[in-house]
Amino acid sequence: MIIDLKGRDFISTDEFTREEIEAILQLAEEMKADRYSDKWAKLLHNKTFLMFFFNPSLRTRVSFEAAATELGGHAQFLEPKTMRLKKTSEGVEVQAGETIEDAASALDRYASGMGIRILEGAVENYGDGDKLLREYAKNMKAPVINMADDVYHPCQGVSDLMGMRQHKGDLNGKTLLMSWGHGALARSYCSVQENMLLSSRMGLNVKLAHPKGYDLPKDIVDQVKANCEKNGQSFELINDPDAGYTDEVDFVYSRNWFGPDFYEIGKKAEIERASKLTDWICNEERMKRTNDGLFIHPMPVDRGKEVTDEVASGPRSIIYDIAENRLHTQKSVMAMTIAGLKVSIDPRLF
Repeated sequence: MIIDLKGRDFISTDEFTREEIEAILQLAEEMKADRYSDKWAKLLHNKTFLMFFFNPSLRTRVSFEAAATELGGHAQFLEPKTMRLKKTSEGVEVQAGETIEDAASALDRYASGMGIRILEGAVENYGDGDKLLREYAKNMKAPVINMADDVYHPCQGVSDLMGMRQHKGDLNGKTLLMSWGHGALARSYCSVQENMLLSSRMGLNVKLAHPKGYDLPKDIVDQVKANCEKNGQSFELINDPDAGYTDEVDFVYSRNWFGPDFYEIGKKAEIERASKLTDWICNEERMKRTNDGLFIHPMPVDRGKEVTDEVASGPRSIIYDIAENRLHTQKSVMAMTIAGLKVSIDPRLF
């Protein structure tokens, strides 16, 4: 089976088939095993990849720039501080008086692809960041890659999956515990939602644990439930910080996220509220109850709050492997969507 993703946008993994996700992962594994091969070195020769960062990042910027370089291209960093987001009476997002249609149409003449990172700090309402990405994608022929918006984080999700497989093999029937963790960062949902959506599609059981009042958006949770049901796996919702750590759990993802009223109460109030829920932390005592469970996290880690140092820096942690995977999965996505590299996969896998 030949998988061809040339020209496709990469905004959410839910918009890709399992076969297409498998092809991205297969190529990423090949690129990781033979990182500096001449096979990859000229795929983006003389091509420019634009990177719009409405929100700062360490791993995302470095990994995308390295990916473009290793594929023979150039990544251009743009930090649109002056591009304030607002809405017209028609609901169209505007940046410094210029419509996205105009900006995207011009940028499309310069570059072969573009990545956008826009989280909760740059938008007024949940979902506005994702809408902005899709508006750019609608007005560009070049592929648009989501480098994290306020709903989805596809590159992180695929990198999580790659690391989970590297350490546990076939994931069908394995169990993920997605647990809220207290902290002072008031994080958005994107990494958490992307992981659960992708894990549930790939055959994992999902346990979702969070305090009352920290519900994730209903449409996402309903989709995760439906994915689990379709694959004959289970979904469980838990409102206790301790009960999720059981002997069938293979992966623990302990991450802070803000409550659904975040946009009304603001960051200061959210941090004050979350910081009081100190029982919600991943520690070694809890991890010992799992099935040799591994700790995963998209980073940066809020140590001492989401997870103890003993776990985050211990043998159960695969956070650095997953961070490394970002380079390889992003090279794979760029090679397939921008350069048009086709990948052959075994149809007997499905």
